[in-house]
Amino acid sequence: MKVYKTQDIRNIAILGHGGSGKTTVVEAMANVTGITSRMGKVADGNTISDYDKEEIKRKISISTSVVPVEWNFWKINLLDTPGYMDFTGEVEEALSVADGAIIVVSGKAGVEAGTERAWELCEKFGVPRLFFVTGIDDANADYFSIINDLRDRYGKKIAPFHLPVKEDGKFIGYVNVVKMMGRKATADGNKFQDCDIDSLGLSALLAEELESCREELLEAVAESSEELMEKYFEGEEFTLDEIIDALRVSVNDGTVVPVQCGSGLLNISIANLLQSCVEFLPSPIRDSVKMIGRDPRTGIEHNVDYDGRRPFSAYVWKTIVDPFIGRYSLVKVCSGSLKTDTTIYNYERDTEEKISRLYLLRGKEAIETTEINAGDIGAIAKLSNTETGDTLSLKSDPIVFDKAEISVPYTYKRYDAKNKADIDKISQGLQKMMEEDLTLRSVNDKENRQLLLYGMGDQHLDVVASKLLAKYKVEIELSKPRVPYRETIRKKVDVREKYKKQSGGHGQYGDVAMEFEPSGDLETPYVFEERVVGGAVPKNYFPAVEKGIAESVTKGPLAGYPVVGVKATLFDGSYHPVDSSEMAFKTAARQAFKSAFVKAYPALLEPIASLKVLVPDAYTGDVMGDLNKRRGRVLGMNPAGGGKTEIIADIPIASLYGYSTDLRSMTGGRGHYEYEFDRYEFAPSDVQEQVMAENAAEEDE
Repeated sequence: MKVYKTQDIRNIAILGHGGSGKTTVVEAMANVTGITSRMGKVADGNTISDYDKEEIKRKISISTSVVPVEWNFWKINLLDTPGYMDFTGEVEEALSVADGAIIVVSGKAGVEAGTERAWELCEKFGVPRLFFVTGIDDANADYFSIINDLRDRYGKKIAPFHLPVKEDGKFIGYVNVVKMMGRKATADGNKFQDCDIDSLGLSALLAEELESCREELLEAVAESSEELMEKYFEGEEFTLDEIIDALRVSVNDGTVVPVQCGSGLLNISIANLLQSCVEFLPSPIRDSVKMIGRDPRTGIEHNVDYDGRRPFSAYVWKTIVDPFIGRYSLVKVCSGSLKTDTTIYNYERDTEEKISRLYLLRGKEAIETTEINAGDIGAIAKLSNTETGDTLSLKSDPIVFDKAEISVPYTYKRYDAKNKADIDKISQGLQKMMEEDLTLRSVNDKENRQLLLYGMGDQHLDVVASKLLAKYKVEIELSKPRVPYRETIRKKVDVREKYKKQSGGHGQYGDVAMEFEPSGDLETPYVFEERVVGGAVPKNYFPAVEKGIAESVTKGPLAGYPVVGVKATLFDGSYHPVDSSEMAFKTAARQAFKSAFVKAYPALLEPIASLKVLVPDAYTGDVMGDLNKRRGRVLGMNPAGGGKTEIIADIPIASLYGYSTDLRSMTGGRGHYEYEFDRYEFAPSDVQEQVMAENAAEEDE
């Protein structure tokens, strides 16, 4: 593949709901541009972009794949992204380097939750977009219903560039509203050819729709400049070049969002879609977006704006660490150009590395190249000290770009090795997977003696477990995590405990009288004081008594959880001049703690989270009802714009287990949540009894 200039490059993210046909559209684009002689199919597991074994097995996209294609004079880097919510981090990474997006909509299923999410992410990253309604040949495809649905959601900016034509319920062609030309199926129905609009035999209703769409489109063209507005009012016809140039400006600034139709499976209108990528979606150089970097030595910001004349810089937007295809750092060159034998510098990690080979990835295929210009996407193999989000530059001209904002994982499960000998291998495998996936986290919860795996949802965590088995030959079991409860006391009690042991020679003797009461501070395990008078317990044994308390609070007598909020006061005791020792007083203190705890009305404290749930207004009643069932307390509701409401609530962390799946089920995948630990509260008696029973069962096992 030749080296392309910045203005001839398009970086296009392919977005949409899971199962809408994104990968099939990418496969069709690869076929039309001559990369493949025969289209692969998701069902057959032989597509370019879904090459991972897990993707082939599940028949869904899990990671973003790059598929560069050449179309006439342009290079288009297609970024095929997953549609399922559990892999939204991959979509966010792709959009951090995309300059345009195609949102694929199933003609049969219509606008779905993933369609709305794609739009929201494009808004977040400021990416111009167009809609492609695929499967238009399906008898149940309803293009005009989809147009109306999109207009209801996003307003007048939705502009149909295609109008499909059906005859006796069968798709026979479409009208290109921009060029005012038709495309009609040949007699055998296998190909489409240009034709006059009249030859398509439009119904009166469709002719009226065409006239309306054309008028709206011309108005949008007129509004793009004073010169065109004047021409429009004078009744002059716009040239095709004027229309395309004006629409490009409008699409780039988001005032027009085109809608086209076709079929990825049958290659209908795929060439038209490719042409729209270069005609309407922007190159990396565009006025509406500035690529700003910071000189770390001075703090001064610079607009590098994909300028090939500036010193080299690049952003690492994705990392692939695969035991089969190797390690690649995927980069977007932000200024200058990247060539083989260049020595690059990573300021954040203060490392220099010389690049011997550069690659363009096409699915799992690595195509070697000698140069990657500003605005283009490529890959560097075997960078040992570089991670996703890092900036690469020259040591003489260091620069740092802001890291892309990636979603935070809130779903977590406990994981255990099926074979204890595999613990180190599991850790190494997860470490490599976390380098690839920024929404995956592994946490060692030492307090509760468990390992936790955080992800974007249950399916995400299941995929991680499957990948560990397939790629690293280790197996883990996922289960419900142990909730970090706490134990405390609610009453003041006095106790006296004596530890006495005689076994020949020096014995052991320690005697303590202690007072235990709530300290009022649930964030501190214990407070230790002494008010011993008359030397009943020598001062040199005070630290041993406190150490006994410190050891006792690590595992409470009630259910084995850490103890908080206890004040322990040593006020009396006795000692033996020969047999007393630090160990004896420490043991006596532990006995005193245990004895007092059961008398002082022990209680279980449960962690409470501050929860924010963002849902469409229509689902607020269902979500609030569900929160009440989970013992949540709704504190308020705030309008969030776009027909959405933010619900704020306090909820026990134990009740959030499985919430990701349930929320998606309740809201059709349109609800999102986040939470953070807030405080501890006394658990209800039924919860306390249940936790104690579960803990006892665990101890028996």
